[in-house]
Amino acid sequence: MSEVQELERFAAHDQHLASRLFGQQNAHLKQIEQALAVRLTSRGSEVLIEGEPLAVALTRRTLEELQSVMEGGYQLYPSDIDYAIRILSADFNAALRTIFLDTVFVSSRKKIISPKSLAQKEYIDAIRQHPVVFGVGPAGTGKTYLAMAMAVSSLLKKEVSRIVLVRPAVEAGEKLGFLPGDLAEKVNPYLRPLYDALYDMLDFEKGQALIERGTIEVAPLAFMRGRTLNDAFVILDEAQNTTAEQMKMFLTRLGFGSRAVITGDVTQIDLPTSRLSGLIQAQKVLSGVKGISFNTFTDRDVVRHPIVQAIVQAYDRAAMTSDL
Repeated sequence: MSEVQELERFAAHDQHLASRLFGQQNAHLKQIEQALAVRLTSRGSEVLIEGEPLAVALTRRTLEELQSVMEGGYQLYPSDIDYAIRILSADFNAALRTIFLDTVFVSSRKKIISPKSLAQKEYIDAIRQHPVVFGVGPAGTGKTYLAMAMAVSSLLKKEVSRIVLVRPAVEAGEKLGFLPGDLAEKVNPYLRPLYDALYDMLDFEKGQALIERGTIEVAPLAFMRGRTLNDAFVILDEAQNTTAEQMKMFLTRLGFGSRAVITGDVTQIDLPTSRLSGLIQAQKVLSGVKGISFNTFTDRDVVRHPIVQAIVQAYDRAAMTSDL
């Protein structure tokens, strides 16, 4: 027998706001209906919410919080509705304004980059407050992208004088020696995701000019040995593929006025099974060290296409049942 149905009303503060909140031809309301299994009927600036009590309460809370965000000048996109429902499902009392209105950076395409989950908000705050931050979690959770946005923002505000983007060039299925070209050409495919994120924030010409001047450097981890990085924002991506020795080498490169963000996914290690991941060791060795923050992401924080979250969850279930 199904749970008792409940009926509630939500009233937008004005008709103009209601039309933006409800979406063109009520597209946003239909999206909420499907996600929360409720029935929504709009009448002017009001919405009648019908469904099971918990779903009705969550729907009303979602509409209230989205309205508050929009009153702060936020432009609502369909993906934001999914993020809002996900956040409020995990924490009913979460204030979406503090998350969605925390502008990290505005890209050259006038795209506002802001956190889309509680974990992302905590991650951004940690980067602001600590010289060394680890972001650990599955693909699609925004670990590298948000770190890149923070780095570019810091550079443009002159908080740092350069950005250094680093990745380990792990031979995942291919031997570097058999790939064509010189060393730079061989490692370039490993660094491509960092270039992609950079050019998504700065137009290509400006990004290229900063790289040519050395203000932004994109390099394999091996190139960091023996260097001291002063006044720099350093990002180490795919850190699960560092060895313990490489991780220690990287962390000890930091000089005065520098900060580092280390990102990785411990379920995607390409090292030989005999080698310990530097990211896993760092989590054990550096836990509790003052000035270092560890931030963990889960499948709930995936901000790519919804299918990515489903894929991550499916692999997690398979791993738990030893099917992999």
